[in-house]
Amino acid sequence: MQKIYLDHSATTPLDPQVLKKMQPYLTEIFGNASSMHSFGQEAMKGVDWAREQLIKLFNCKFKEVIFTSGATESNNLVLRGMAMAFRKYKRDNQDKKFHIITSRIEHPAILEVCQALEKEGLIEYTLVGVNEKGLVSVDEIKKVIKDNTVLVSVMYVNNETGVIQPIREIGKMIEKENKERAKKIQKLGTFDKIYFHTDAVQAVNYCKMDANYLHADLITISGHKIYGPKGIGALYVREATPLNPIIFGGHQEYNIRPGTYNVAGIVGLGAAVELVNDQDQNTKDNEQIKKLRDRLLKGIQNKVADIQINGDMENRVPGNVNISFLGAEGESMLLMLDLEGIAVSTGSACASGSLEPSHVLRAMNIPPEICHASLRFTLGKETTAKEIDKVIEVLPKIINRLREMSPLKKK
Repeated sequence: MQKIYLDHSATTPLDPQVLKKMQPYLTEIFGNASSMHSFGQEAMKGVDWAREQLIKLFNCKFKEVIFTSGATESNNLVLRGMAMAFRKYKRDNQDKKFHIITSRIEHPAILEVCQALEKEGLIEYTLVGVNEKGLVSVDEIKKVIKDNTVLVSVMYVNNETGVIQPIREIGKMIEKENKERAKKIQKLGTFDKIYFHTDAVQAVNYCKMDANYLHADLITISGHKIYGPKGIGALYVREATPLNPIIFGGHQEYNIRPGTYNVAGIVGLGAAVELVNDQDQNTKDNEQIKKLRDRLLKGIQNKVADIQINGDMENRVPGNVNISFLGAEGESMLLMLDLEGIAVSTGSACASGSLEPSHVLRAMNIPPEICHASLRFTLGKETTAKEIDKVIEVLPKIINRLREMSPLKKK
C-alpha cells in the first residue's frame, strides 16, 4: 500500500542531509562538550557550529541562543523563568502580580503554563481572542496592557490553521508602549518594560525569523518541525532580558539551561536550520508546497460539497489547509484515511487524545459540531502530485460513506 504523510505540522521526517551531519556525533565524536580535554572540545565544536546557524537565522549575538530539549521546555522557560526573574526585579512600591498577555489560540505549552503560574499566585494573565479568520488583533492586545504587564506571548503561526499572526506589528506596538512607559515610570511605579515572546515553531520554514525585524525579545523553535531530530529545540533570548533558570544542576547555556549537551541533537538542529538559511532552495520548496496545497484544496472543492475552510487563506503558511466536512466526524475520517495509508490530523497532535472540540476553532466562533468535522492537511517538501491526486480520489468516497452513516443525515 502506498503510504502518504500529510501531517507535517505534527512532525517532519529527518532530512537525509541532517542525518549525515549528525552521524559522527552519534558514534566517534562522543565526548562531553563541557569537558576541557580534546574529546570534549571536539564535541563543543559541533555545538558552536550549530549555534552559528541559529545566529544567522535570528540575526543575533552568540550568547542570545539557548539550546533546550524542545519547544515545550523553551515556552516553559520563557513564562516561568521570567516570572521568577521579575520577583527579584520587583519595585519596592509595586505590590501587584505580574501580568502576562497571550492569545486563546496558543499551544498548551503556553496556555497550561499560564494557568499553573496563576494557581501558584505568581502571575495574572489575560487571553485575547481572534477574529473569524483566526487572526489576533494588535489593537486588542494594546487595549489589555496594564501597568503591571511584563510579557506578551503570541504564536507566529498557528499549528492547527496555519494562519500567520501579525508578529512584527505586535512587536512594534510594544516598543511604542515601552517608550511611553519609560516617560511615566517614576510617576506610576510601573514595571520597567514589556517583553515580547513568540512561539515560532510552525513558522521557521516559511517566515522571516530575524529577531530585530520581528521586534521580539524571545523566540521559540523546535528541531522536529523543520526536518531535524526530536528532543531538541532552541530559544532566542535578547541580551539583558530577565530570565531565571527553571531547572538546576549545571552551568551550561550561560547558567540559564543546565544539563549535559545533547550534541548530536544540537548538530541536527543546526543542520536543519542551515537548510532553512538556504533561501533559494527554501523558496523553491515552499512554492512547490503551495502549488500542491492549492491542488489539494481545489480537488476537494470540486468533488466534495458542504465544506468549510477554517482560517485566513491569505495570511497562511503554504503547507496547511484546515477543512470541516459537514456531516462527517473528524476522527472517523482520520481512521478511514489511515486505513488507506493516508496520514492527516484532526487538529493539534498534542491534544489528539481530547474529545473536546479544538480550542483554536472554538476561539474563531466555529460551532462544536463543525469543529468535530475538521481535518488538517499539512504538506511537506517531499509531498508529490501523485500523492495529492490519490487523496483527492480517496477522500470523497470516505466523506460520502460517513455522511450516509451519520445520524444527522437529512431525511
